[in-house]
Amino acid sequence: MKKQMTKDRISHPVSNAVLFTRAQLISLIWPLLLEQFLSVSMGFADTFMVSGVSEAAVSSVSLVDSINVLILQILSALATGGAVIASQYLGQKDTESARRSAAQLYSIVGICTVALMAVTALFSRQILRLVFGAIDDDVMAFAQTYFWISAVSYPFMGIYNAGAALFRAQGDSKVSMYASLVMNVINIAGNAFLIYGMKMGVLGAALATLAGRVFAAVWILWRQQHKPGPLRIDSFGELKPEGSRIRRILAIGIPSGLENGMFQIGKLCVSSLVSTLGTAAIAANAVANTIATISNIPGNTMSLATIPVVGRCLGAEERKQARQYSHILMGIAMGGLFVTNAAMFFLIPVMSGWFHLSAPAAKLCIQVIRWFSVFSIFAWAASFTLPNVLRCGGDARFTMTVSIISMWCCRVLLSYVFVRQLHIGLLGVWMGMFSDWIVRGVFFIIRFHGDRWMEHKVI
Repeated sequence: MKKQMTKDRISHPVSNAVLFTRAQLISLIWPLLLEQFLSVSMGFADTFMVSGVSEAAVSSVSLVDSINVLILQILSALATGGAVIASQYLGQKDTESARRSAAQLYSIVGICTVALMAVTALFSRQILRLVFGAIDDDVMAFAQTYFWISAVSYPFMGIYNAGAALFRAQGDSKVSMYASLVMNVINIAGNAFLIYGMKMGVLGAALATLAGRVFAAVWILWRQQHKPGPLRIDSFGELKPEGSRIRRILAIGIPSGLENGMFQIGKLCVSSLVSTLGTAAIAANAVANTIATISNIPGNTMSLATIPVVGRCLGAEERKQARQYSHILMGIAMGGLFVTNAAMFFLIPVMSGWFHLSAPAAKLCIQVIRWFSVFSIFAWAASFTLPNVLRCGGDARFTMTVSIISMWCCRVLLSYVFVRQLHIGLLGVWMGMFSDWIVRGVFFIIRFHGDRWMEHKVI
């Protein structure tokens, strides 16, 4: 009887009102798409422009960015927790609770990032040695410089991610798009001036990135306080930590953060494996990772769109609409991934030539990207876009458990088997990654077709 009542509740929403029209979805999605393109272009610009210095320079940026991505993923997980809570409150039309939850997100992010900045700045060399072990002296020198400047940018990264997530929760994705646009202009112009004009190399790239992140954080805060909206912080007093609201945010943020953190730690373990294959493999892996992010733009865009759309539906108890919109967003993600990866498959020989790679490194880069393009079309959206749908329903523990087990049993373990035992080389690392995608995607699809992911109490 209880199971039948649950099914009836899911099949019959509280009202027949459509929460998002086609025009509203388009208005939400296109700025997110452009923002993702701009975000990817920043990493692309750093790698591309630093590649003109030396392979050691591009290798150092790649190694440090693998740590920076870990930090960014954890911050994004916290932002996702705050955005899901705010979205569900907005779905209930409880703007007071939504605003206070937004203030608590800023407090959590601020405290965490300042502490992280201090630890990283003090122990940058020790962290690099711990993570990557023995690397060439010139790569270490460049990496330490880039890592230290990156640490200074962490609080600004946190503020930007929190603010951007909250604007998206309101259905306003244009603010973060404009911030990303100017941030990228600052970064690219700074790279050109500092790397080539001032001959500052890796230090110039790090300073240009820092300047862009400072601007983005200041801009997003200014717009938060001066643009009319339900999540505007009224006073500094609202930033005082509130246990109950913080626990709601962390109930989603901590599992997501652990999931993302363990995922990136696994990638760091794999990066350590790549570092044993020589500078050519490191450089090829760096360029391939940068180019691969371009192919993933449609999937990442839809991941961000799920939070305001699915979160708002579930907050309004419109479960049928939540599932319908999830299908729509997943369909767009898969279609977009087909287009970008098909193009990348054929363009990669030309694109790899832009990075001044040696012949062995270029050959490796082309090989892994072509394999990546094939697997990405069929497996990426189920592995990374779909779990964000589940998180909107508060199912963060499930996604965390599946992702962590799949990461260590497939990506990490199989990478070592393929490289150390079967001697496949760099492609073996990527094959381990593809197996991880397939396994987690299967579990997430099965979970989505059930009802349990929508039955968590989030607010």
